Order: sequence, then structure tokens, then C-alpha cells
Amino acid sequence: MIQSMTGYGKSTITYNDKKIVVEIKSLNSKALDISARIAPLYREKEMEIRNMIAKNLERGKVDFCLWIEKDATEAATPINKALVQNYYNQIKEISDTCNIPLPQDWFYTLLRMPDVLSKVDIQTLEEDEWNAAKKTVEEAINALVNFRKQEGEALEKKFNEKINNIESLLHSIEPYEKERVTKIRERITDALEKTIDVDYDKNRLEQELIYYIEKLDINEEKQRLANHLKYFRETMANGHGQGKKLGFIAQEMGREINTTGSKSNHAEMQNIVVQMKDELEQIKEQVLNVM
Repeated sequence: MIQSMTGYGKSTITYNDKKIVVEIKSLNSKALDISARIAPLYREKEMEIRNMIAKNLERGKVDFCLWIEKDATEAATPINKALVQNYYNQIKEISDTCNIPLPQDWFYTLLRMPDVLSKVDIQTLEEDEWNAAKKTVEEAINALVNFRKQEGEALEKKFNEKINNIESLLHSIEPYEKERVTKIRERITDALEKTIDVDYDKNRLEQELIYYIEKLDINEEKQRLANHLKYFRETMANGHGQGKKLGFIAQEMGREINTTGSKSNHAEMQNIVVQMKDELEQIKEQVLNVM
């Protein structure tokens, strides 16, 4: 089964007083392109996280984000009480020594002093916490992969529908092929007899007609296109990671359809070719999303 490169996954886990949140999104890209925003505490694990993503996603433009949500009471910056007391004592001493009036609003003055509201928060990543965070990363990646699989199922259904339509249109050309040969013959002979009004060697004309009609023969193109349609289905069935190959097959299908159109020399056949091109164009647009 094929997978889409478009996906989304999110996972959260509570560890002690914090909530670890992981969100990961992906879009189509020719290669794997990872953009990671990671909370400072976990940045030492960035390479391990990138390897986890690369192992599971293979291709796509990936936006990864890991952050921590804390309780408001825990997140508030604490006031350094000892430093406040120290500043208070110093100000009183200066006031007494230099005969300077004490401040009217002590809180306003003291809370504006350096480092009173500075938060010294030196943290180290414990193994148990990393294991919890790593599990969250794995769950988010798995959620994205499942999303990609669901999108892949929808794409595969769409591709099969379009392939079936092209196959049906290809079969609908057959009745017009014999009619086309007859019309070409009649058009040339009528032109010789009525428009040009000259005598001509009918045997030689027959030989030239055979040569001309052989050049317009589309049996090889039809066979190759049928083979490409079959190969496209087989490639989809081979599993994910087939996006580039499906794109190449679609290009080959386009070549055969274009050649058929240039050789058709028949209004109805050309209309059918236009319909096949429309179906193929929809395949080409969506195949860009296949991993």
C-alpha cells in the first residue's frame, strides 16, 4: 500500500509537574527535510530524534516541535527573598549614613533591584524523563504514519479510478481505427479524382497508402500504454516508497498518449486522447504527494 507524504501527529504525556507535548507535520518534498523546534532541556537529544523521524518517514518536508507545558504556579518566577532582605538592609544603612530619606514604596524599589526576579533554573535531563519524552515522540510519529496510510488509501483509490478510466478510453479507440483507415483512403482518392483531376497509378497509390497508414499505426503505442497502466498498478501494490517510480511511469504514459494523439488523424480519436490526458494530469498532480 502506498503512503501519502501529507500527515499530522500529536502526542502528550504528563511527567511529574510538566506536560510534554510533541507535534509533527509533513508535506510533500523530493527528499527528507526536517525542521525541528525542541525545548532546551531536550536539545541534547536532537540527533536521536532526527534519526527516529528519518527511520519512519523517509521522505517529506517535516516540521517537528517538542515543548513543555508547566503548571502556572510552577512556572512563575520566584522572588529571591534573601536578596530582597540584603538590598533592604543596604538601603537602610545608606539612608542612615548619608542622611537620605527612605523610599516611600519599598516593594516598588526592591523589586526593581538587579536579580531579585531572576530565575536561576539549571536543569539536567534525567533518564526516566527522556524515556517518557521519547515515548511521546514515538507515539506522535506513529500517529503521523497512520495518517499517511489513510491518505495513501484515498490516493490509491483515486489512482485506480483514473487508471481504469484511461484503460476504458484506450479500448474505446479501437472502433475508430478501421474507420480512420477507410476515411484516409477515401479522402486521398477523392482529392486525386475530383480536386486534382489527374490519372494515377492505382497500384502505386495502394503502396503509398499502405506506407502512409503504417506510419499512423498506433498499435505499439496502445500496447506500451497498456503495459504502463499494468505496471502502475503493480508498483502501487508493492508498498510505500514508490512515489518517484510512479511519477516516472506517469511520464511514460504521457508520452504514449501524446504520440497516439499526434498519429490519430481522426476527430473522435483526438477527443478520446484529450480525455486520457485529463485523467493522466490528475494522476500527475496527486502522485507528487506519494512517498
